[in-house]
Amino acid sequence: MERPHATPWQKNLVPALSVMIASLLPASAWAMAGMEEAIADVAVWVVILVVPVGALYLFWKVHVLPEVFAEKNNHPQKHAIQVLCLLSLAFGGLLWPIAWLWAFTKPTAYKAAYGTDKHDDYFLDPDGHHADKPMDLAIVDDEMMLLEEKMDGLKKKRELIMSKLPQPAAKTEEEVGGHA
Repeated sequence: MERPHATPWQKNLVPALSVMIASLLPASAWAMAGMEEAIADVAVWVVILVVPVGALYLFWKVHVLPEVFAEKNNHPQKHAIQVLCLLSLAFGGLLWPIAWLWAFTKPTAYKAAYGTDKHDDYFLDPDGHHADKPMDLAIVDDEMMLLEEKMDGLKKKRELIMSKLPQPAAKTEEEVGGHA
């Protein structure tokens, strides 16, 4: 359903109303004496006090991101990453890229040496899956769980590949009877 075209007086209605409303407002409200200086004084104090505090807070929050990520993923060297983040704060952020890369690496050498790629807190968590087990048994159970998940994924992958393979044609009764 199309709207009819607006008449000329309807097109001019909005500008005319805005001019009428603006003419009713007091002229002194637009430029009060000393208002610019008051706004400038407030802006100066905001720039002097609020902006540096906000910048320091943002700098700190960005620099603890590797620590937060390492904690979330139970990185086995999360305490060392935390120390590197604190050192990065002290050195003006120069060490932050190293902490970031370290938090995102998979510690394969640590796993080869200690049998796990998770921090001890993961196995000592009282609410976790391994709360009632000794540390060595918890590590072995965790490794078995990961291997079972990998085996399940490989089984699904095999079934998918097998379903895409062409199936051999079934022999008819004449072919089976004729050869016997």
